Amino acid sequence: MISKAVLKYIRISPRKFRLIIPLVKGKRCEEAISILMAVKKGASKYAIELLKSAIANAKRKQQGIDVSNLYVSKLIADCGPTLKRFRAASMGRASEILKRTSHLTLELDEIKHSPQHQAHAHKAKEEHTVKHGAAKPEKAATAKKAKSKEPAKEAAGKKHKE
Repeated sequence: MISKAVLKYIRISPRKFRLIIPLVKGKRCEEAISILMAVKKGASKYAIELLKSAIANAKRKQQGIDVSNLYVSKLIADCGPTLKRFRAASMGRASEILKRTSHLTLELDEIKHSPQHQAHAHKAKEEHTVKHGAAKPEKAATAKKAKSKEPAKEAAGKKHKE
């Protein structure tokens, strides 16, 4: 965790806020802000405010950090205290109104780009392409084609002989 920002006692239900969490979790900071600006939800303005605060905390906490390498590692919407109000109903009764609040927590982390990590990722990509057939060697491809044609010719020859 590089930086953390908390926003408490927001007058929005955590259920409504949890709708936008999957949109930004795991995204880079600039990308997350642009996504939140495009979303037509009331919770998005609080999330943008919180994200900008976390970026400012990261800059202050670690001088010379590259903001383009930061991503949203954790975003949580917890329940805050509920404000209870009453509304008059018919026949002298009252119905309860629950005004929910929430506490938001956002954590930023830095994307690791070590030379060992890049070499490992490149090797894994090569293994994946060879295993799944995107970049097969020529000998293996021609051998498979030859094997697949032989049984078909033999079966065709048997049909004509009978």
